[in-house]
Amino acid sequence: MVFDLVDEIISVFEAKAFHAGMDEVFYIADEKCPRCQGKDPAALFADEVNKISRHLEINNKRLWIWGDRLIDASTSGIGMWEASMNNTARAIDLIDKSVVICDWHYEKALPTPALFALKGLDVVACPWKKPDVAKEQVNMMYKFKENATPEMKEHFMGMMHTVWSSASEFIKSYHTQKDKEINPVTQEACFRAMMAAIKDVERIGKNIN
Repeated sequence: MVFDLVDEIISVFEAKAFHAGMDEVFYIADEKCPRCQGKDPAALFADEVNKISRHLEINNKRLWIWGDRLIDASTSGIGMWEASMNNTARAIDLIDKSVVICDWHYEKALPTPALFALKGLDVVACPWKKPDVAKEQVNMMYKFKENATPEMKEHFMGMMHTVWSSASEFIKSYHTQKDKEINPVTQEACFRAMMAAIKDVERIGKNIN
């Protein structure tokens, strides 16, 4: 049933890729679960990701997911929302290399895209509503790509702005100056800052080349 829904969504939107979420998975391999108790959380998580990925690949579509469950919270110090505290992080070595990682961090431009690139995964950095964070992420991704080896360079795919409202609400707010003047920390202001930063690094890149 799930794959039927996925296929229908892809068909209606004429999509080349499908974002399956897979973020903030807190309950997995629970000791009270009769099906998965005692099993490896990383293996369970990876199996689900790979099952979706391989279904999509049948029709030449690509899976995108959020990256938080693939970052170890204890070694990174990032915390339970943006990283995993329930042993799913090892799934980073078990998932298909075709999966695109959406590495969301909204408070700081954490350098975790390098982790995914080093694992052979394509990655995009994802801001939300803080313009300064978006600017730092753009510059960070540019520097990663600029200094990367040929093997890693293409894994740094760029940026994806996240919008946590309806599309119509975002578009309406984006074209309204009032929100920008009253509160510069909005998803609309962040998107403007991200696009401006991208133009800046592209200009610098052209001047260097």
